[in-house]
Amino acid sequence: MQTRLLSLSATYCLILATFWTSAFAQEAQPKAAATNQAPFVESEFPFFSSVLDGRKLGAPFPKDNLTPRGLILNLGHGAWACFDTELLRVSAIWTGEGVSPASMAQISYRVPGDKAVEGTEKLPVPLGKVLMASGLHAGWQVGETPLLEDPRPQPYWPIEPEQGQFQALRVMPQGVLLEYEVAGAAVRELVEARSVSGGVVVQRRFRIEGVSKPLTLVLGKRPAGISLKVSPDHGDGRKVAQETELPGGVWAVKVSPGSKTVDFSVSVGLGSGVVTWKDSPAKSSAARWSEVVVTKGNVSANSDAYVVDEIAVPTDNLWKRRVRIADLGFLPDGRAAAVTFDGDVWLISGLDADLDKVTWKRFTSGLHEPLGLTVREGEIFVFDRNGVWRLRDDDKNGEADGHELFCNNFAQTAETREYASSLRLAPDGSFIIAKGGIRAKDTGPHSGVVLRISPDGKTTTVLGHGLRGPFIGVNPKTGVVTASDQEGNYTPATPLHIISDNRYYGFLPSSAPKEKYPEPIADPLVWIPHSVNGSGATQAWLHDARMGPLDGSLVHLGYYRPELFLVLPNERSKKPQAAVVSLTRDLSFSPLAGAMNPKDGQFYVTGFQIWGTNAKNLSGLARIRHTGLPSVFPREVSALKDGVLLRFDTPLDAKLATDPGSFSLERWEYRRTSDYGSPHFKPDGTKGQEAVTPSSAYLSKDGKSVFLGVPNLKPVMQLRVGWSLATAAGKSFGNNAYLTPYELTAFDSVKEGFGAITVDLTPRQAKTVAATPVSAAEGKRVAELMGCVACHSVDNGVVGKVGPSWKGLYGRTVELAKGGTVKADEAYLSESIKEPAAKVAKGFDKADGGMPSYEGVLTENQIESVILYLKTLK
Repeated sequence: MQTRLLSLSATYCLILATFWTSAFAQEAQPKAAATNQAPFVESEFPFFSSVLDGRKLGAPFPKDNLTPRGLILNLGHGAWACFDTELLRVSAIWTGEGVSPASMAQISYRVPGDKAVEGTEKLPVPLGKVLMASGLHAGWQVGETPLLEDPRPQPYWPIEPEQGQFQALRVMPQGVLLEYEVAGAAVRELVEARSVSGGVVVQRRFRIEGVSKPLTLVLGKRPAGISLKVSPDHGDGRKVAQETELPGGVWAVKVSPGSKTVDFSVSVGLGSGVVTWKDSPAKSSAARWSEVVVTKGNVSANSDAYVVDEIAVPTDNLWKRRVRIADLGFLPDGRAAAVTFDGDVWLISGLDADLDKVTWKRFTSGLHEPLGLTVREGEIFVFDRNGVWRLRDDDKNGEADGHELFCNNFAQTAETREYASSLRLAPDGSFIIAKGGIRAKDTGPHSGVVLRISPDGKTTTVLGHGLRGPFIGVNPKTGVVTASDQEGNYTPATPLHIISDNRYYGFLPSSAPKEKYPEPIADPLVWIPHSVNGSGATQAWLHDARMGPLDGSLVHLGYYRPELFLVLPNERSKKPQAAVVSLTRDLSFSPLAGAMNPKDGQFYVTGFQIWGTNAKNLSGLARIRHTGLPSVFPREVSALKDGVLLRFDTPLDAKLATDPGSFSLERWEYRRTSDYGSPHFKPDGTKGQEAVTPSSAYLSKDGKSVFLGVPNLKPVMQLRVGWSLATAAGKSFGNNAYLTPYELTAFDSVKEGFGAITVDLTPRQAKTVAATPVSAAEGKRVAELMGCVACHSVDNGVVGKVGPSWKGLYGRTVELAKGGTVKADEAYLSESIKEPAAKVAKGFDKADGGMPSYEGVLTENQIESVILYLKTLK
């Protein structure tokens, strides 16, 4: 399938605007300062994007009317229409209050942390009186006998380009102009509403050029009392548009071919007073959001090599709009473009050294739960559930008037979890996108995939599939694609993958046969434990940076506990593998994406809260800045045949570096099953982690590298290496690295800079570690560390929680999902921590955020402490 765009110059857009409207005289009215949150749907903006479920509208309407990719047109006068960009149909026209707030963005917009129901059973529906609705068939068809069924070989795709193709949405002063192509004919459609005697009338007004074949516009069905009127113009002296009733009460308009432009209108409304019209009311052409919001940043005074400067987001704005930033990209002039999950794009100026005056300007709105934005050659591209849009400011008033659908030739279901997760630019000008894979019922062919979109937007290629909730990164120099995935069913911990060759990455939806994998599963670059990175987000390469020793490095973003990780690839073995270490935890918000600023060479990250997180703020923006001080982050942590090699940029304190007691190691395995997450297993199959004691430690000749002699080191799914060291200048530091060593290459001490040494692998007695104290305070600490409080409230709150509240839980009688009851005593709570699926509480068996087993992850003392903590929550 192909996507063909019609690029309109600013001059041509001005001609179109003149055609559709009269004089613009009214000036924009000033807006009051924000005090409370405004509704998600802004009354003054002419559209927003949404799924629309019309399957249960009742007689006489069709029962198959579901629109996964819909443009909801706000026509004023309480009138609405939904345009289906895949089938080029108006799936519904109604009067009332818009749509029910059932989408993820709308639900969480009202109450942050609240979530839409998984699946397709509870989706946005029209609120009010439906005037006309259509079934799953093409809105425009060639010939006089249209096919009243879905023409696509499989659902959730656009129709074939030769049949028709949506091209652009133009925000005009009087509304939204839709541009698309039907069988080679260019269609311009303006949908408007007016109040006339007898009620509201909705009109679809068309201008079509190049009609070389007979066409039929299939309108749909209308209930009793709703009138229809077609008003054709005479493009070449003949009546070129005529309404007709098809079998089953479906109404259509037949359009005759001709050499001249075809103009006609179709109006629907209550009663017999339905009219059509040509003129449009005068409306202002001024910018909708001429005002700006100014915030400032907090430049960190920390004395570390890398610090976090947080920048206030414009939560207090004139439009009372939530600002939940999902992604950002930088324009050539140094401004940033940021997209919010609520469908807005903001332009940000002032991201300079002191961050004293950061200016935010609204650029557009109406997008459908976008999570990805990038900039190519100065143009802004955004990925939402409709597809990839190119945003244009053709009239140069600082706001987007052109939304060109650059590419939508891939499948998109109506499932609430099939997110448009990531959009990244590859070095050849192509785009890489990632789509959510969690689905309860609909099995769209592009759920849980990573796709490449060609530079011209015409073709798509699947790079990888079988992912649960991928977020991606693309190396801007080499084009290598990486992706994290979300721990859960079939995903035992957080993996970091290299995506290539359309490999399968192991996830199965709940609708698939249990643990029946269709292909061999590709191993990740590295696993990251749940307690370290409970939810992974995007990755970014720090190329063209001024980040000191981290220039060119790969950074991975962690969501639940806001954190940035440095990814250290191990290029010594044939099979790709890596280690990750914590870079910073000094973020007040959960990061989702980041981008390099070409002006200052620093790394900017942004994100917002919707899933469980211990972040303090709902959303945020921050700069990761290199201060010029020495870095204590490792350049390499690699497992070799005789031990572990660690390389640093700074000379080390020799006494600590050569003491094996300065280091600690543990190893364990995971198991991929249909259960949520995985316990930890020792190499012998018992649950838990196995401590590994290093025998020796050696310092390189330049004083910057350490080799740990480790006896009996073997490939394992998870190896933790921890250190507590100091620089030669006396600065103490410590960290942990998490590795997945698939193969162990030989250690050449001379080549690695250690001279001729013989590694001592004599087993060494480990120091006895004091048992963790058993206390309610320790239980609270463990619960917060493991992310338990992201799913379980401690105050009977339910918003944003997918597990039972802990308040008053101990000693209570719990109803079970499979019937019966159980008392929440020590035995039940301990079992629930170790085997969460054994006795699930009633009402939580359908929760889409399952609980992993902590058997083998927590010690018995830690489990006992958590239970003591639960006892205090009375």
